[in-house]
Amino acid sequence: MSLETTHDIHGGHDDHGDHEGMTRKKILVVLGILTAITAVEFIIALYLVPHHVMGMTLHIANPIYIILTLAKAFYIVAYFMHLKFEKVSLIYTMVLPILFIIGLILVLTNESHYWVDVLRPGK
Repeated sequence: MSLETTHDIHGGHDDHGDHEGMTRKKILVVLGILTAITAVEFIIALYLVPHHVMGMTLHIANPIYIILTLAKAFYIVAYFMHLKFEKVSLIYTMVLPILFIIGLILVLTNESHYWVDVLRPGK
């Protein structure tokens, strides 16, 4: 075996052609989106809710916070954890259990309200 012999550890495939990956521009765009969502959350928390602007109360703000947080989680998982560039089957194996967990939390929350009403004294 000579020193000039090299082995192709990638099996002749060019992994860089499968997807574009993250460029500096994409990173900055996602960073801008995450910053904007965070700014909206801060505006809601520090100005709209305390001053009751547009009738904003915690009952209205909490679902908005949840939606904005899920949007931020999507961008973080999709771009910074590179899930957007993976195969669909891998995405389903990660997303479907999360959806089931969210559904379970919603069902358990509804059930807990039922038991609070049943066990409330004086009812």
